[in-house]
Amino acid sequence: MIKITLPDGTIKDFKKGDTPMDVAKSISEGFARNVISAQFNDITVETDTPLTENGSLILYTFNDKDGKKAFWHSSAHVMAQAIQHLYPNVKLTIGPAIENGFYYDIDFGENVVSEKDFPTIEKKFLELARGKHKFKMREVSKADALAKYNEEGNQYKVELIENLTDGDITFCDHSDFTDLCRGGHIPNTGIIKAVKVMSAAGAYWRGDEKNNQLTRIYGVSFPKQKMLTEYLELLEEAKQRDHRKLGKELELFAFSSKVGQGLPLWLPKGAALRDRLEQFLKAAQKKAGYEMVITPHIGQKELYVTSGHYAKYGEDSFQPISTPKDGEEFLLKPMNCPHHCEIYNHKPYSYKELPKRFAEFGTVYRYEQSGELHGLTRVRGFTQDDAHIFCTPDQLDKEFKDVIDLVLYVFKSLSFENFTVQVSLRDKENKEKYIGSDENWEKAENAIINATKEKGLDYVIEYGEAAFYGPKLDFMVKDALGRSWQLGTIQVDYNLPERFDLNYKGSDNKLHRPVMIHRAPFGSMERFIAVLLEHTAGKFPLWLTPEQVIILPISEKYQKYAEKVLSLLENSEIRALIDDRNEKTGRKIRDAELNKIPFMIIVGEQEENDGTVSVRKQGEGDIGTLSNNEFISFIKKEVNSTLEQF
Repeated sequence: MIKITLPDGTIKDFKKGDTPMDVAKSISEGFARNVISAQFNDITVETDTPLTENGSLILYTFNDKDGKKAFWHSSAHVMAQAIQHLYPNVKLTIGPAIENGFYYDIDFGENVVSEKDFPTIEKKFLELARGKHKFKMREVSKADALAKYNEEGNQYKVELIENLTDGDITFCDHSDFTDLCRGGHIPNTGIIKAVKVMSAAGAYWRGDEKNNQLTRIYGVSFPKQKMLTEYLELLEEAKQRDHRKLGKELELFAFSSKVGQGLPLWLPKGAALRDRLEQFLKAAQKKAGYEMVITPHIGQKELYVTSGHYAKYGEDSFQPISTPKDGEEFLLKPMNCPHHCEIYNHKPYSYKELPKRFAEFGTVYRYEQSGELHGLTRVRGFTQDDAHIFCTPDQLDKEFKDVIDLVLYVFKSLSFENFTVQVSLRDKENKEKYIGSDENWEKAENAIINATKEKGLDYVIEYGEAAFYGPKLDFMVKDALGRSWQLGTIQVDYNLPERFDLNYKGSDNKLHRPVMIHRAPFGSMERFIAVLLEHTAGKFPLWLTPEQVIILPISEKYQKYAEKVLSLLENSEIRALIDDRNEKTGRKIRDAELNKIPFMIIVGEQEENDGTVSVRKQGEGDIGTLSNNEFISFIKKEVNSTLEQF
């Protein structure tokens, strides 16, 4: 007998050779019908893999992230099989699962595949899937694997196999199809009930433009047709919420080929929106004891050599800026933290003066490949709501928890109430990517985990996601469409204070190292605004929106009264404008709706005589007639209801 430990800590006895599916059936037949993949002792296995030793087992359904991964990876095999049936001379390369679906990179030779071919591929896919073919893994010698693909003339698979070790090579078979594969499949093809080929794009073999260009076919699949329908509806909604589309319609930002790719231009309304976000956070930071600082957009190369950034990111940075002085080089600032270390270093501190909290809306620059750029979410110049706290080890716990409170305040004020917390630690196997001693890392990791537990936050641990200088707490926010975004981050760092030789005088009159906390509740202004746009579909909270009220005079005769109302609103710090175009009122209302201005007030003869305004709410329609003072009070009440107090 072997002992199998389940995720809830339950330990059950099973016969040696029993499979994950046998374990699933022992829990319940209904549950077993939904199990599609498994993990045994941290290794992905098939549901029919014999279990021969004691260990921990996790069973996955399609609702689990790893279940989807196995489902979509298996679907990639079926799609490759379908394409091979339709285009017998293709050469297959690799087909992984991705966040939403899967792709397969294929050399089609002389054939060209376009959108008109997608229905044919889908039809063949489902025809093959209905055969309920089992996925079966088998080990293959390196010589046999090479022989197979040399015979087929598939140089791509040959190249992959040549880089593998004999004894670690496996094939996956289903129906008449065989592929080089490491494993992780669903029990059989029949579980796949719905598929959609999403797109086709060019992709260089191994991402190297010197290699052959392949065709990358993207797809997504589901165990129910209804799930595919809902997914496609979600995609359509996402198109309508795309921040690039909304940013253009609402005149928030633009890009210019003359300025350069990935360098956003903030238009007046967008700049006003950014400014209000900044002022909102600055007000909270002031209450929390932060001091604002400003640092240059460039720094000497040596600054980033000292910090370790140059060794880690030098190749991906903009090239150094050479000055007329021989050997003098500067870099566009990729990070604010080295500058803040030097601000701390400008004078000696005693323990009585700590913590020091330096905050800056600092613009940084990082070179991203043009293919990676995407609206505001991936740019080459962005502004971080950055701050660095320098504290004693005894102060670390409180300071970290205070930062958590600040992040939660930001999220609540902006209606990001659905989020998870990820503790990002260093890779246990590959520590070369990081700087600093094991001791420092252990202290930093424990500090984050303990503070997170004490704040009562549900969290997951992800290895390999830490910054190179320290572990971090990442806030993964879900938007209105259920998509997850990494926004706020808090990091504990024992390493940069060492590299910059930072110290303070302790109560023992000796010099000690401060601990450094890096934090950014927004993450970056650009990415945050992009996510906020898509989350709200451009309907920002009333306190934040660039224009809160638009005044619509029904004719030019009431322009003076409209200007009087505008003056009253502006004196009450309500952001308003007048639509004085020579258009019908109905057209003005429609345009205000499209521009997502929260409130419209219509003024005509009756309103002028009575000193009132007729009020409409965006998306809801008429809400009645109010006096000017009543309307001002109404707006202020609405603002206060959406803006939390820190």
